[in-house]
Amino acid sequence: MRMLTPAVEKLSLPRELERQKSTLEWAYRFLARSVETLEKRIKQLARARDAALLTARLKSRSLANLSHEIRTPMTAILGYVDLLSAPDTSEAERREYLETIRRNGEHLLRVLDNVLDLSKIGAGKMTLERKACSPVQLMEEVAALMRRGATERGLTLEVEYRAPIPARIETDATRFRQILVNLVGNAVKFTERGGVRVVVSLVSANSGRAPRLGVEVSDTGIGLTAEGRATLFAPFTQADRSITRRFGGTGLGLAVSKQLAELLGGDITVESEPGEGTRFTLTIDPGPLEGVPMLKSPTDAAAENATPPAVDRDFVLRGRILLAEDTPDIQRLIAFFLRKAGAEVTLAEDGLRACELATAAAASGTSFDVILMDMQMPELDGYGATTRLRAGGYHGSIVALTAHSTQGDRRRCLTVGCDGFVSKPIDRRTLLETVQRHSARAAAPRPPAPSPPPGQGASTRGVRTPSLAR
Repeated sequence: MRMLTPAVEKLSLPRELERQKSTLEWAYRFLARSVETLEKRIKQLARARDAALLTARLKSRSLANLSHEIRTPMTAILGYVDLLSAPDTSEAERREYLETIRRNGEHLLRVLDNVLDLSKIGAGKMTLERKACSPVQLMEEVAALMRRGATERGLTLEVEYRAPIPARIETDATRFRQILVNLVGNAVKFTERGGVRVVVSLVSANSGRAPRLGVEVSDTGIGLTAEGRATLFAPFTQADRSITRRFGGTGLGLAVSKQLAELLGGDITVESEPGEGTRFTLTIDPGPLEGVPMLKSPTDAAAENATPPAVDRDFVLRGRILLAEDTPDIQRLIAFFLRKAGAEVTLAEDGLRACELATAAAASGTSFDVILMDMQMPELDGYGATTRLRAGGYHGSIVALTAHSTQGDRRRCLTVGCDGFVSKPIDRRTLLETVQRHSARAAAPRPPAPSPPPGQGASTRGVRTPSLAR
């Protein structure tokens, strides 16, 4: 074994110490980096925890608000139904109770629509249908709708048009109207004295962008704090809990409206101070404006083009209708509307029974004038029943009844062979007008069916003689 001399050991010791020093310095730097990374991770986890706790609190509060917004109108509906059943109720009281039930039912429907819209937007499934429409006429319709509520609260509601205003724009009129109703409705709701002012104008282009149609909705209401403005467009939130208790609401309307505005190529911004009112500014993409007439006096145009209020006239139907609906209460309601209008109604509780009745009636030469087909039924749903009938050569009118009212649902119904579409909850006027329209279509002459091959019987489709009329 070779032994190191003292001189060699003396020379190698500094090198070893240097090597150990380098190792320790590397270890120190590694530990420092590890500690820094760990501290960052701890901060990230703390932020995630705080965010999760905030989300949980908001979710809990949101569910409580949503439960309140659903249970409150339901309490009114059920309570006033009990009052209607009292034998000593006068006719005037009955009318008042019925109006209260209708008002609360419509509020409940708006809450559910907002929840569904928010879900569709979040899932990226919201579809738009851009068509030409008059912004002036649309604004006047919204103002007419909201003016009654404002008047009942002792408020003014004014609409001003700052010319020039395009005579028509290309947008989704239904969604544009929904945003306007939410903004104006909120302004009326949170204003106790004074009024609401709406200003419509064409916002000038900036930064190379095309012009935007702008709508300012200003009120003299309670106003908002900086904290309230920061959370205003978050789902299920309001400026503070006292506002929820005082004015009600889920906080969904503005969240949905802002996201719809963005889908329409614009935005919603807010300016407000506590006690000094609030001003919302909505902008949307009006579509191409080249060649579109510009109105210099939009107010006069609004008066000329105002849509007269619908008259709730009586309908008279004569004909045979097959109603395929599995829910007994809805079945009785729709059958009542149809029979009161004069139609003869046959009921089917599922798609299989509907196919049997429709095929038998066609074979006997007494086809139904219209089939109202619920799309969600046991045994065989409306999609399957319609597909089966069309595959079997049935050419009569089939109108879909469904609680799913998106454009995708409508397309699916038309794709399987439905001629029309009525969404639930059922509106009596819409139902009867749809039945009349499709019965008239069914009455039009159809091309003759091809002759059956030798050895086979004649077509099972009978001769149709629909006779529904107003």
